[in-house]
Amino acid sequence: MSLTLMSLFIPTFFFVSITPGMGMILALTLGMSIGVRQTMYMMLGELIGVAIVAISAALGVAALMLQLPQAFIVLKLVGGSYLIWLGYQMWCSRGKLVLSDSTGQRPPTAPKQLAINGFVTAIANPKAWAFFITLLPSFLITEQPLAAQLSVMIAIILCLEFSCLMLYASGGQALRHLLLNKNNVKLLNRISGTLMIAVGCWLALS
Repeated sequence: MSLTLMSLFIPTFFFVSITPGMGMILALTLGMSIGVRQTMYMMLGELIGVAIVAISAALGVAALMLQLPQAFIVLKLVGGSYLIWLGYQMWCSRGKLVLSDSTGQRPPTAPKQLAINGFVTAIANPKAWAFFITLLPSFLITEQPLAAQLSVMIAIILCLEFSCLMLYASGGQALRHLLLNKNNVKLLNRISGTLMIAVGCWLALS
């Protein structure tokens, strides 16, 4: 990529990444409930999903998938229902993702479960498909090798996405510490659960 093209590409996709969306709200929620370190498993799944969406959009696969809305509907409903169920468990202080006591100790959370949450949120997000379909092909130069261009672009996108996810998760963890200092563990659980339910509804209804 030329410096001119990169100077346009990076700000554009940083704005896309930093804008509050399902992935960022999920990072904020998990940052509050389980901390940044464990939330990174969710980020891994999210980044894999984002990479797949970006590659598919660039190769034109997205256009075909958008012609099969039934597949998207099923995926969104299943993924959204699962996140809503987790949020309900958190709200009721019975879920695996909630704090166990006022000391802030957390029960272990399955990395696979967190990664799946992030992956499903990225893959089933129609807004992500729309952004990549609209923006990514416009930065590709047809006279140059497609694979090399995609490699550079997706690497940049993933770095931007990871940075933004870390910002949101760190903000959630800061809020968690603030609430724990006031011994509001139940309130923290309910805020986290409510946000998780909101992400699930957003995913299912978007």
